[in-house]
Amino acid sequence: MKPRMALKIIVDIAMTVALMLLMTYELIGRAAHEWIGVSMFVLFLLHHALNSRWSRNILKGRYTSLRLLQIILVAGVLLCMMGSMISGIVLSEHVFAFLTIRSGQSWARTWHLLCSYWGFVMMSLHLGFHWSMMMAMAKKHFGESARMRTWILRAVAVGIAVYGAFAFEKREIGSYMLQKSEFVFFNFEEPLVFFFLDYIAVMGLFVFIGHYLAKLLKQHRPKRETT
Repeated sequence: MKPRMALKIIVDIAMTVALMLLMTYELIGRAAHEWIGVSMFVLFLLHHALNSRWSRNILKGRYTSLRLLQIILVAGVLLCMMGSMISGIVLSEHVFAFLTIRSGQSWARTWHLLCSYWGFVMMSLHLGFHWSMMMAMAKKHFGESARMRTWILRAVAVGIAVYGAFAFEKREIGSYMLQKSEFVFFNFEEPLVFFFLDYIAVMGLFVFIGHYLAKLLKQHRPKRETT
């Protein structure tokens, strides 16, 4: 594996871990949340630097439904990331406390909540759009999976997606995305591992949706006319 590709994988894994940690917010403490948030933003910039070729070619080539949806998704993630960072700076009580920002707390709290949850969902979908590529890389390094193992893995994926839908409702993620609630409520008596498992399942749900949506759009890609 080329060093650049290895670095891409490391950055993507680090971003995924950071994303999960960020969703815990009060459960890991505000100071930790802020530092992880800054780290996430740095990783995000590094991710785009490593994938700069995609950005340079954004205006080139044909725009299929899949490509257009990918661009919209990337733009959405970018907006959420910028919104989270800007609102996070306004709300900061530790990392950026030296800025002594005393106004804008109300709108910043609202935007931080919206950007965090929409960003979580869109990043998970984005990961799902590239899941086939990651599976292809895994096959290259570990070999083809046996037919039975493939079906078992698919069954596990379906199970995670089903539980993810339940966890999505249980954790009221939809209400935060639609701003039905202005504050996130945490159960501090709940073991942190249960929180992580639920959010991993929700991420799995949207990875599942993104993966199969991408496959569907690829199958219905219009064929080029031949003369």
